[in-house]
Amino acid sequence: MAESRPMLEVRNLKKYFKTKRGLLHAVDDVSFRIEPGKTLGLVGESGCGKSTAGRTILRLLEPTAGQVFFEGADIAALSAAQMRQKRREMQIIFQDPFASLDPRMTVSQIIEEPMRLHKLFPSAQERQRRTLELMDTVGLARRLFNTYPHELDGGRRQRIGIARALALEPRFIVCDEPVSALDVSIQAQILNLMKELQRQLDLTYLFITHDLSVVYHFSDDIAVMYLGKLIEKAPADRLFANPMHPYTQALLSAIPKPSLDARGERILMRGEITSPIAPKAVCRFAGRCPHVSQRCESREPQLMEAEPNHFVSCFLCGQ
Repeated sequence: MAESRPMLEVRNLKKYFKTKRGLLHAVDDVSFRIEPGKTLGLVGESGCGKSTAGRTILRLLEPTAGQVFFEGADIAALSAAQMRQKRREMQIIFQDPFASLDPRMTVSQIIEEPMRLHKLFPSAQERQRRTLELMDTVGLARRLFNTYPHELDGGRRQRIGIARALALEPRFIVCDEPVSALDVSIQAQILNLMKELQRQLDLTYLFITHDLSVVYHFSDDIAVMYLGKLIEKAPADRLFANPMHPYTQALLSAIPKPSLDARGERILMRGEITSPIAPKAVCRFAGRCPHVSQRCESREPQLMEAEPNHFVSCFLCGQ
């Protein structure tokens, strides 16, 4: 049987930034794929490059190198005009639901703006009808139509961001830590909404977060990043049942557990974080790894398939 074509395939993606000290390797040779209708959770500590990866995939940041295929087409090769059209199919939900919304615009103006810019509907009446439909879809009361973002709580503001992302009827959405700025009770509401929308609209998500407990329940597959590198990738159940990379093991050990009996030993990461500026071709986790050996500090491990559909970048896994 022929293998189905992924919705998104990222090949050897790199994004470097120039600094006074040299090139900062924010995203360094990252590759993965997402099947249609599925969710890939991209996790890691703050500063690991996961948000930069999401924005580079959408070409909100131009890639330094690599390829991004959306339904078989390399979007890195598209012109600005072609990319503008492609963005109707690829959208983003930002982390901060207040900073990402224009405070001078009402709820309806914010949701309607993408439709107006892309000339999706010929008349204002049709755009207004579609805006009201989107407000219903994401659970925003119609009475908030002419309300401003500062008058609303974080949960409602994030619903505006979701409605805006859905305005152009995309098939792929980058969710850049969409619930990290919200209260825990509101987080559950937004996650349930996004999951229901995925089922109804057949959406494909790249879900970026630092919260492994959230990503486990939301994602089909999980990819772990560390200092710009992808170090482990597996189906969500498999990653939690058998984490192979020492960094993933440490992250999982830090997840709070409600039962004292269920608590395992916390793995503490000590040592200095390797600089992402002009890094050496060695294991970037070596300075904090409890299992570090000489080969970790002399050459760089590659992402290899340690077991079926479970990829790890670590010498402990037989490289």
